[in-house]
Amino acid sequence: MENQDEGDEELAPPPMGKLGSYSGEVMLVIPGEESAAEETMLLWGIQQPTLSKPNAFVSQSSLQLCLDSCGHSLSILQSPSSLGTPGVTGSVMWDSGVVLGKFLEHSVDSGMLVLQGKKTVELGSGCGLVGCIAALLGGEVILTDLPDRLRLLRKNIETNMKHVSLRGSITATELTWGEDPDRELIDPTPDFVLGSDVVYSERAVVDLLETLGQLSGPNTTIFLAGELRNDAILEYFLEAAMNDFTIGRVDQTLWHPDYRSNRVVLYVLVKK
Repeated sequence: MENQDEGDEELAPPPMGKLGSYSGEVMLVIPGEESAAEETMLLWGIQQPTLSKPNAFVSQSSLQLCLDSCGHSLSILQSPSSLGTPGVTGSVMWDSGVVLGKFLEHSVDSGMLVLQGKKTVELGSGCGLVGCIAALLGGEVILTDLPDRLRLLRKNIETNMKHVSLRGSITATELTWGEDPDRELIDPTPDFVLGSDVVYSERAVVDLLETLGQLSGPNTTIFLAGELRNDAILEYFLEAAMNDFTIGRVDQTLWHPDYRSNRVVLYVLVKK
């Protein structure tokens, strides 16, 4: 009888719930000894990311990415030549950034999210697409990245935001994860924190979680989208993040219908 109960437990659907200021139902990642490993195995089993085409929504060899969003045509400049520099990934767009940006647009359009007037901080902004979309959706957006990435970031803000009547606002500033953030980032704490492709090494995970903790107040909602490249690093992130955050995975049925990829995962986090 005991074995039967165990079998039933394995077949039980994942618990669902709502987290933070996002009104969509997400699949909760319940803390436990093996829960990070189980979540990672489940993702790779269901989505089989290696079978899907990489860079379905971007072209990293191109000097720019053109994307329609919120009734505007965005032209995001890239620096493909920088990809050869070790550790530099923010000079080009990745699918996870496009997925996250279009998810925000879709969520606002469908009434599951309100960005209008909300303080929004993006981490590892790279080329700036996600932050630009958040500003078009009415967010008071601060894009952040390392000092040597700000030139491209600011150029994309100027190119795309200068001549549109913004519902929100947008600025860029430097932020190194693991170091104390400037006061403008944490006073008051943001309503939203955004990040795409920010989980890429164990060392970065430690610094990222420290920064997420510093930026998060009781009413902060975090959206993180990532490429499914390395199951061990994702598992490491989930295991560490569960100590301080409640985590939910957003099912692809809630993403923008034209921007879904089995190589991408999207999580919502709120501070415990």
